[in-house]
Amino acid sequence: MMDRRRFLLNCGKSLLLLPASALAARAAGPGKSETVSLFLSGDVMTGRGIDQVLPTPSDPRLHERWVTDARRYLELAQSANGPFPRRVNFAYPWGDALDELNRAKPDVRIINLETSITDSDDFQPNKGIHYRMHPGNVPCIKAAGIDCCVLANNHVLDWGTAGLEDTLASLREAQVKTSGAGRTASEAEAPAVIRIGRKGRVLVFAYASPSAGVPRKWAATESRPGVSYLPDMSLQTARRIGSRVKSSKRPGDIVVASIHWGSNWGYDVPREHRTFARTLIDEAGVDVVHGHSSHHPKGIEVYNGRPILYGCGDFLNDYEGIDGHEQYRGDLTLMYLVTMQPASGRLVRLEMVPFWLATTMDRECGRFGSHVELSNNNRLTLVSGQAV
Repeated sequence: MMDRRRFLLNCGKSLLLLPASALAARAAGPGKSETVSLFLSGDVMTGRGIDQVLPTPSDPRLHERWVTDARRYLELAQSANGPFPRRVNFAYPWGDALDELNRAKPDVRIINLETSITDSDDFQPNKGIHYRMHPGNVPCIKAAGIDCCVLANNHVLDWGTAGLEDTLASLREAQVKTSGAGRTASEAEAPAVIRIGRKGRVLVFAYASPSAGVPRKWAATESRPGVSYLPDMSLQTARRIGSRVKSSKRPGDIVVASIHWGSNWGYDVPREHRTFARTLIDEAGVDVVHGHSSHHPKGIEVYNGRPILYGCGDFLNDYEGIDGHEQYRGDLTLMYLVTMQPASGRLVRLEMVPFWLATTMDRECGRFGSHVELSNNNRLTLVSGQAV
């Protein structure tokens, strides 16, 4: 496996192996004390191979068609990158991302946790892939100082409702907030509320779309645990979300709508995604749309001064050594550092590390009226078609 500077199991791979670079949307604006900064990531998968090298590995048996032992993913990683430690500490999977987080010091850290935290054996027989991490490895999440785990995705119920309930209990015990799943529909739809001292609050609402492979039967009801399910992307649905936002939002709050939507591969952003994201901003009072499911980053739009991240790409996974889709370079990872002004809810700055994806991001952001420029300080600047 790789050394620490290149991450474990393709977990962001060479995030800071090159000099840390950033893609930024900047505007003259308030100082740091008057802003709220967020770390947002795409999918974080700490199961299978990653779970196997952490201090308390799960039973390695898998129910996949081609791989029946999670340790096989370690063998694939080793074949791709050479020897690596077979037992690591809880910080190891994050690699140099921890150094960058310590440097940036974001007020709030939000990830899409695409892994059930459980020792349940009640796997879903109609699914080909099942992700789980042993509850004893929850300190891995704490090692990165994560404030909120979004659970509205297509893997949180891989190990049944027992697995979901274990996940909720483990994160609650670790004092990590959750959004997008719960023991009832009311709990699943409720926002995670993160207080930032005198700066105010960040509210995280999360939703799982069938377009990302989330079964309708996973939707939480008042009598069944499940996810906050997004049945469609209609104006009516956006307004229903808006009523929940308005019942919780106070002046100065930043509202994040975290949505698991779309396919794993491809840069296309469906028109309904773009329309729905804009409607959430216009009708529901959302300030940041945090999209995920794609295994690679997609373009970003700034709409009415609010950022829409259509697909953040994978952040941690154990896919190293698996062939296919190389043209998308899913092994390259971005950290999203978003700075907002609470008073107006508008974007102040958006930085992404690293700059490897400059050409790709320039192309994809161009579809939304923005482009990327390399500045003299070796940073990439997002030049938006509208003022931020």
